Amino acid sequence: MSQSLSKIYVHIIFSVKNREPLIQDTIKEELFNYLGGICKNLECYPIQVGGYRDHVHILCILSKKVPLVKLLEDIKSSSSKWIKTKGEMFSNFYWQSGYGAFSVNPTEIEVVKNYIINQEEHHRTKSFQDEYRAFIKKYDVQYNEEYVWD
Repeated sequence: MSQSLSKIYVHIIFSVKNREPLIQDTIKEELFNYLGGICKNLECYPIQVGGYRDHVHILCILSKKVPLVKLLEDIKSSSSKWIKTKGEMFSNFYWQSGYGAFSVNPTEIEVVKNYIINQEEHHRTKSFQDEYRAFIKKYDVQYNEEYVWD
C-alpha cells in the first residue's frame, strides 16, 4: 500500500490546575477558538471545542503526522501563555498536567459534538470529577484516584 490513510476521531478532556473555575464567560469563546486554531495549525482538525468553568473538551481528527502527546503539549503550553496575556486575573493560569483522550466512533460524532456544546447545562447536575470518572469507566481505563486529580 503506497498511501497512508487515517481518520481517527479523538475526544480530549483536561482541566484547569486544581480545577479552579477560571474559564469565565468573558474569555471562553475566545479561548475555545484559540484552542481550535492550535489544533488546526497541527492538522488536527477541530470539530467541536467547548467546556465549562474548570475544564475543556476538544473533539478533533488526529493528524497522521502529530502524536497525541505533542498535540496536548502544544495546546496546553500555547494556550496557557496566551491566556496570561488577557489580564491580571489570569496571571496564575495553568492547566493540570494530565489529560484524557478517548476514541470516538464516526457514527457518534454528532452525539459528542452535542455533549460538548451542552456543557453548561450538563454541569448543573454533575461535577467535572464525576463526568471524568464516567468517561474513565465507559472506556474501561485503569487509573489511580490518588493521582488523577493532581
